[in-house]
Amino acid sequence: MSHKKLTKAEEEIMQLFWEHGPSTVSQLLDQLSEPKPAQTTLSSFVRILEKKGFVNHKAYGRTYEYFPIITQEEYSKFSLKSLVSNYFGGSMKELVSFIAKEEDLSLQEITDIIEESKKEQS
Repeated sequence: MSHKKLTKAEEEIMQLFWEHGPSTVSQLLDQLSEPKPAQTTLSSFVRILEKKGFVNHKAYGRTYEYFPIITQEEYSKFSLKSLVSNYFGGSMKELVSFIAKEEDLSLQEITDIIEESKKEQS
């Protein structure tokens, strides 16, 4: 995946797309909590997301409806790989070891998490 990392603001907008599906900039604005950005600011962010390859649009006259072309799962995988690469020397084992120490997880708890994950995938 050749996508770039999202800024916090861009990620917040993508969350809206992932939760609510295709939306116009006005609809996105309605979904944001206060303080809301100006519509032109939000529109600029959405166009940046389109340039980065995260959303596309359909035109209905002069109204554009934007929709995500990257799933939340795809972005999560990309973000995790980026995190592992940048902070754990590319080693998933290092990441799991770090999490186990930080969360004070036992071997049994880690095993349970893995088993639960396998059940969800099948």
